[in-house]
Amino acid sequence: MGVNGLRLDYALSRGHPPPMLSIVILLLLQAPLRTIAIDERLAADAGLAIGDRVVVAATPGSPGDTVVVGAIVHRRPDPSEIARADYRVYLHLDQLQGLIGYGDRVDRFAVATPDTAGTTRAIEQIDEAAFGFRPWRSRDIAVETSQTFRVVSRFHKAIAVITIAAGAIFLLCILLLKVDERRRDVAALRLLGISRRSVVRAVIVEAAMVSVLGSIVGVTLGWAITALVNAYYQAVYRTPLLFAVVTGEIVAFAVTLSLVLGIGAGALAAMRLVRASPLALLGR
Repeated sequence: MGVNGLRLDYALSRGHPPPMLSIVILLLLQAPLRTIAIDERLAADAGLAIGDRVVVAATPGSPGDTVVVGAIVHRRPDPSEIARADYRVYLHLDQLQGLIGYGDRVDRFAVATPDTAGTTRAIEQIDEAAFGFRPWRSRDIAVETSQTFRVVSRFHKAIAVITIAAGAIFLLCILLLKVDERRRDVAALRLLGISRRSVVRAVIVEAAMVSVLGSIVGVTLGWAITALVNAYYQAVYRTPLLFAVVTGEIVAFAVTLSLVLGIGAGALAAMRLVRASPLALLGR
């Protein structure tokens, strides 16, 4: 007798196979094991791979269902789960119901709609058809659950404004001191007939060059620090989430701000110096 590609030879006894052979045939004919999907964090910690068999049970040590790991899922970066060390397992719905004993109930469900109008109609239909349900758009839920991140973002913006203001004052003081140290050179240029406008223009050009050089150094340093921060915290929290980013908008804003502050501070320092008499500058 052939069963699942195997040949079983037995002696018939009154037309019935022996009991042990019936059990063997039953095992060979049973349905294949069901599969589950696990996240890569659980796979790494438990040393699991695709094709391994595990037992899924409600409590440790209790009898459960033997399943096969069918897939290892890459975890998407989610800031709301960054501080949680939970594992994620994807089960069939009836398996999940059997484990938690929840019955035919759900906490929440998602409805995929192709457009905004379809989303609005789906919300209205669910709200009218089911008592006790409150439908929400996914973006509304994201806004409600990200209040903490908004506070942190505002705090960072406040720190950035204070830092920029302090940096502008510090830059102005440095340029005033550096230009004041060259008062004899400026006086000599004025006595040689160089106009005030030319002197101010030369100082502004020099300040702009210093600002550009400082911007290059700052962007390079910021990129290196960002890479170190991401590498460290991604290893700590085991997530692909980027904790710090240097975008084109940030670089453009930083370079523009550096040029504006540098040129402005250079112009103020130069105008303050050229207003004085050349002879007074030589006598100081």
